[in-house]
Amino acid sequence: MAFHEVRFPDNISRSARGGPERRTQIVELASGDEERNASWANSRRRYDVAYGIRRADDLAAVVAFFEARNGRLHGFRFRDWSDYKSCAPSQIPGPLDQPIGTGNGSVISFALLKRYSSGNQTWTRAITKPVAGTVRLALGGVEQASGWSVDTATGVVTFGTAPAAGVSITTGFEFDVPVRFDSDTLDVTLDIERLGSITSIPLLEIRR
Repeated sequence: MAFHEVRFPDNISRSARGGPERRTQIVELASGDEERNASWANSRRRYDVAYGIRRADDLAAVVAFFEARNGRLHGFRFRDWSDYKSCAPSQIPGPLDQPIGTGNGSVISFALLKRYSSGNQTWTRAITKPVAGTVRLALGGVEQASGWSVDTATGVVTFGTAPAAGVSITTGFEFDVPVRFDSDTLDVTLDIERLGSITSIPLLEIRR
């Protein structure tokens, strides 16, 4: 089992369907009231990319990608076109988009994060697959062009010198979702024009 740092074809993923799911247990009481408990602390994303296949060449590309990943065995990158930036979809990622920590003078590594807020509630998502060349960073509101690096395989930012105590660290970036195929079978149908189709190609986010 390994993770392949390669992205599923963008031209096909653009038409994918899917998004986050959560697991909630709901118990209905005799009174008619209900109790709800979250089984998962974090959401998990599912997609179906079969909707992006428009031509026989698209089908061939998916089959090749599937075979190279050994079906469900190896993970890979996937761009969720509805959510792939640290900012709003219409904006360009900037160094002040997302806070990832505060310096204390000794810690040099910080994980990339994205926050989702509505009203008084916020959920924080770990970003483990930033896109190379898109990460920007600021210390105390001032963008830093050097003195740090980011591991695009883990989403960890490392400084050459630890940020001073009390200094806010913010970042902006594009990112992919780590996924795997959720089936070891591709059910291909050939029609009378010799154009192939697949009824479903499910992908599942990998959580570690």
